[in-house]
Amino acid sequence: MTSIKNKKIVLTSRPNGEVKTECWKLVHEEINGDIDPGEFIVKIDSISIDPAMRGWINNVESYIPPVQINETMRALGLAVVVDSKHEKFNKGDLLSGMFGVQEYCKLNSDYAIEKIDNTAENINTSIFLSALGMPGMTAYFGLTDVARIKANDTVLISGAAGAVGSIAGQIAKIKGCTVIGIAGGEDKCRYLIEEAGFDDAIDYKSNIDLNEAIAKSCPKGIDVFFDNVGGPTLDAAIKHINHKARITVCGAISQYNAAGLSIHAEIDYIPILFNSARLEGFVVLDYYHRYSEGVKEIVKWMNEGQIKSKEDIRHGIENFGDYFNLLFNGGNFGKLILKP
Repeated sequence: MTSIKNKKIVLTSRPNGEVKTECWKLVHEEINGDIDPGEFIVKIDSISIDPAMRGWINNVESYIPPVQINETMRALGLAVVVDSKHEKFNKGDLLSGMFGVQEYCKLNSDYAIEKIDNTAENINTSIFLSALGMPGMTAYFGLTDVARIKANDTVLISGAAGAVGSIAGQIAKIKGCTVIGIAGGEDKCRYLIEEAGFDDAIDYKSNIDLNEAIAKSCPKGIDVFFDNVGGPTLDAAIKHINHKARITVCGAISQYNAAGLSIHAEIDYIPILFNSARLEGFVVLDYYHRYSEGVKEIVKWMNEGQIKSKEDIRHGIENFGDYFNLLFNGGNFGKLILKP
């Protein structure tokens, strides 16, 4: 095989606050198309754009090493094998893995790369980055294992129209809970009620008092708060928790772009104490070895029509920087996916 022309996004500087477009650079390169035994080349079909990526570009200790300067931006994606001398993968296989924000990738390791069975008719492959991917697994294990939801719980979800929140709410409904979502804008709130089956939705962009809105939508209090946002939203929810409530910290997207001391890190823990409640964070990678369990359940629910998955698909790898910021200004609607 001759050389392959590749385009990729590299990190050029670390942001302080909002991620500016100058933090990224579009690089053109050529990949040697000759492969040795154990190597394989993939063409990236879809790239997952996730809030967690904001933490990966900070030079701080985390659950995963930071992306280095001038390194290809890390990203989970779907890719098709175009050539292979690897014993596990054949030409034409669809794979899921950390392929990065680029068009092609040459690899010599199968670490954390999974072959995907996409032979079912009329299947949308992007679903393997949403309901059947990391967002779906985050929702499933965050609710079943961390929050330990049970029938008749009142469940409040922030970032409810996002990739994780919308799936989490539908799972909670399946489990017999009353579900209220917090989202930004009339369209997103309408989707939560009319399409995703939530019992109520709070539009935080409608100039409401969030504390009063939660009290109105959750008159019996909150048994489970599944938080993707953090900051003042977390503060408001804590005021309404019930005895033995479970607060599951899945994300804190309102804080990821905070610079220095401007980060909102203080919470009123007194309601947690007085209600014998539990606040627990989690990282979905801790459940990687159990992903098949979550996929099996969600596939069943999707086949039964109990779960719908919404994807927001964008195009053009050169536009990655603009699309990335949609996560933090509410510009996306559903799981944000980039088609190179």
